[in-house]
Amino acid sequence: MPTLFRFVVTLTILAGIVYGAMFALAMFVEPRKAEMSVRIPPEKLNPKKN
Repeated sequence: MPTLFRFVVTLTILAGIVYGAMFALAMFVEPRKAEMSVRIPPEKLNPKKN
């Protein structure tokens, strides 16, 4: 039983670290806002029908 308990505790600690890292990224990292344009060839907009 101690081995199973140690395994569960280890998984819990790892999950807490991952959750904390995700929370820190969500709170402290601001996404860059930039205008984006993508050129689409006319053939894609109006495909010719056979």
